[in-house]
Amino acid sequence: MLKKISSYKNITFLLILFFFSIIINYHYASLGAFPMDTFFHFDTAYRILNGEHPIKDFWIVSGPAVDYIQAIFFYIFGVNWQSYLLHSSLLNAILTLATFFVLKNFNLEIKYCFIYSIFFSILAYPSSGTPFVDHHSAFFSLLGIYSLLIAIKNNKKIYWYLLPVLLYFAFLSKPVPSGYVIISVFIVLFLYSLINKTLNPVKYCSISFFVTTIIIFIFGRYCGITLSSFLEQYIFYTQSIGAERLTNVNFTFNAVIAHFKFIYLAMIPLFYINLKNLFVSKNYIKYNDFYYFLILLLFTFSLILHQLLTKNQTFIFFLIPILAAFSQINLIKIKIKLKNYINIFFILIFFAVTVKYHLRFNENRKFHELQNINFELSVKGKKIHNKLSGLNWITTQYKDNPEEEIKLINQIQSYLIKDSRNKMVLTTYPFFSAILDQKLHSPFRVYAGDGTQHPVKGSKYYTKYKDLIIHLIKKNRITVIYIVTPLKNNNIYDYIDQSCLKETTLLKNLKSYELKDCVSITN
Repeated sequence: MLKKISSYKNITFLLILFFFSIIINYHYASLGAFPMDTFFHFDTAYRILNGEHPIKDFWIVSGPAVDYIQAIFFYIFGVNWQSYLLHSSLLNAILTLATFFVLKNFNLEIKYCFIYSIFFSILAYPSSGTPFVDHHSAFFSLLGIYSLLIAIKNNKKIYWYLLPVLLYFAFLSKPVPSGYVIISVFIVLFLYSLINKTLNPVKYCSISFFVTTIIIFIFGRYCGITLSSFLEQYIFYTQSIGAERLTNVNFTFNAVIAHFKFIYLAMIPLFYINLKNLFVSKNYIKYNDFYYFLILLLFTFSLILHQLLTKNQTFIFFLIPILAAFSQINLIKIKIKLKNYINIFFILIFFAVTVKYHLRFNENRKFHELQNINFELSVKGKKIHNKLSGLNWITTQYKDNPEEEIKLINQIQSYLIKDSRNKMVLTTYPFFSAILDQKLHSPFRVYAGDGTQHPVKGSKYYTKYKDLIIHLIKKNRITVIYIVTPLKNNNIYDYIDQSCLKETTLLKNLKSYELKDCVSITN
């Protein structure tokens, strides 16, 4: 009877976690938009369904895995806002259930597993809401970390096999932070195998790695993506961006310590207990507990390093409930007085922390730069197109009058619909292809203008990017290029000689460039 009651309780908790994780992400993802981030994978996923592919048909520095996953959602559920959110919301639910499963596997009381998993679901994907490369990379990395923890704890082959697959998905979402996590996992794997004198983890992971590599290589060849282009765009160009950021990073007390103080706070008991055991317990380095600690420590610092180097808003506060839960697990293992009071104290502290970051990043939408927006002024996204039904449209640029922005967007749509010529559209609104059901042949995912999404003049890879633009123009017989302004440094003449283009201002935020009989590249 007790087992039956426990089973019902588990199912009830899992159902609550599943639906809560989906609903909370759906809700906050639909509050406002930061177009170039909110729709980062909207057009590109649609383009995949129409036979175009990242790297081959548009320059990317991240996110091919996210594009292809989103294309699957669009294929099954239709090209619309709802299926776009289903992707990120379902991943939020999977991560939350995985967190519950892992904590339960480490013998944390089920009520605490549930509470910490709820905290996690609030702080995980809702900060972005829509599919985003940093989140996917971090969260597939987290699933890899979970797989590693369970593999060591339960010594089951399936989790060793699963580890490289998850880390591959993380890397193909974005090279960082996954790259840092992969290095950390390699260190743990090497140390664990060496100390425990077993090659099985290395063997299983190697088999999985090589099989996954072959499958990805075959898939890339099928899509027409060459290895040289992949390395050039996804590895070498990305490294050049990272190198520039590394020289500009500011390792101050506020940046490194104060900003992440609650992450460190959640980790203090975990860190103290394991550090003490290293000095007190003989051969503690052979204990599984040491590897659990090392895995969580390296994963945490990998994400913090990524946040210090990236220009994006902080999104790694989901670490807090995970680290707090493992700190509580470690406290339970030692015979400490007033254990129940300490557990309650932990829950109350991190409930308050969860509320703090929920208000900042979910309610105020800080990750997408919407913290100073009055969402009551938002307008229904279906006023742009029915495919955006469910989105409450308001952006930072037109925060006082979103109707004006929608009017301008609809005017742009009107021009694009009426023009039946083969065209290329450069824009910070990466959804025109999808909502108009047209091939618009953009050479990049979204326009950033700062060299983070494609090479600009002065870059080592500038010529390669120009070659891609000219190739797309010739291959698709482009006769006109539209530029939706305002774009920073939107100098099309950096890539195509001015004598080959006829510039016309159509609207205050739309220009056309008709191609003449020549297509040449500036020196």
